[in-house]
Amino acid sequence: MMQTVELPIWLFVLILLFAAVTALSHFLLPSVRWFFRRRLERAVKKLNERLERPIEPFKLARRYDMIQRLSYDPEVTRAIVDYASEHDVPENVGFQKAQSYAREIVPSFSAFAYFGFGIRVARWLANALYNVRTGPKNDARLADLPKDATVIFIMNHRSNMDYLLVTYLAARASALSYAVGEWARVWPLSKLIKSLGAYFIRRKSRGALYRKVLARYVQMARDGGVTQAVFPEGGLSLNGKLMPPKMGLLSYILEEYDPEAREVIFVPVAINYDRVLEDRVLIAADQRGDRRFGGKVSVVFKFIARKIWLRLRGKFLRFGTAAVVFGEPVSLRTYEEPPSAQELAQDLMARIQDVMPVLFVPLLSRAVLQAESALDDAALAQAVNKQIAACQGELPLTAPEDFAATVRLAREHMEQRKLITHTDAGWEKTPDQIPVLQYYSNSIAHFFAQ
Repeated sequence: MMQTVELPIWLFVLILLFAAVTALSHFLLPSVRWFFRRRLERAVKKLNERLERPIEPFKLARRYDMIQRLSYDPEVTRAIVDYASEHDVPENVGFQKAQSYAREIVPSFSAFAYFGFGIRVARWLANALYNVRTGPKNDARLADLPKDATVIFIMNHRSNMDYLLVTYLAARASALSYAVGEWARVWPLSKLIKSLGAYFIRRKSRGALYRKVLARYVQMARDGGVTQAVFPEGGLSLNGKLMPPKMGLLSYILEEYDPEAREVIFVPVAINYDRVLEDRVLIAADQRGDRRFGGKVSVVFKFIARKIWLRLRGKFLRFGTAAVVFGEPVSLRTYEEPPSAQELAQDLMARIQDVMPVLFVPLLSRAVLQAESALDDAALAQAVNKQIAACQGELPLTAPEDFAATVRLAREHMEQRKLITHTDAGWEKTPDQIPVLQYYSNSIAHFFAQ
């Protein structure tokens, strides 16, 4: 027992390292985690006092606990048994598969990352790129929502800026939980997005086990009062129009819904832009008839470098207006009968369409497309005025007092992008840019008689 044992230095260092890690994990780390957990809880408590809708305990639960809860859910367990039977594998193999899906889906929400970093970046970027405008009733509609209801924002999808805009504008209400696709599963972006409360979905997965795990997570979030944001179109609009809705997430929200339990309220959100950053990429995909977006990192960096150079020279022109309008909220309880997912989606998309912001670049695009000859500045303003007069129904965003100056600013945006060309006779549409003009015109086409 008292004999001397010789060890190589590397082995002795390795033993010390393992011993230190063991001591840390058993004695020090639990205390450190408890210390930071307590500080986090106090910070969240103060934060909830400022929010109109406090962050629900479901969103603050430890990620490991949520994964376990989801994996052992009775409905998921039945799906595991069916999976094992269908694929002729042991049930523990099905359980491991379900747990891998749960780990993939469940976010690791951080209030610090969301409110300390995410909101600030969203606010700075949105205002750096756009003149952000909101509907006149946005704040009142958010303030009037019942505090104990589950609120789900239903939005059209024009640009990847949609995430930042709505996150920034809803910051005073609560933290939003988004469903994001495979594009966001790239490290380290995936870590950041999960810390902001987003959950990943496989849009092309057809496996029954995966769908059940995803459905149960969405339903747990619904029952837990988590404020969610859903894009029913399932992807970016390729032509500027509202796309047909997909039923996936809405059908999960409707399944197992108990009208006597927590109320579910949908808030239609209409988003429109004077310029969509990805417009030409989306138009090219529409012309090809696919959804393969051919954007390159080199093009993105070139675009950013050019805008920085313009800003340094004092010639940077923001991308016009980005407008967000919240429609009248609708409770799931107000439907006479529980609607099908298709009926609910069509109703909500119609509500989004009704409050779509009418902006000046789309108006000017429509005017230029319809013009049979070149237009000078005065004729441009007159043509836009005629477009506004021809709109059916109440315009969500009306023309500002300095009408001529606003038309001129929209014209400058379009001139900078070479969508229109100046000739001796006046302003004309650039022939090879007609698809881009049509893209912006389509965003408000439903307001006009066909």
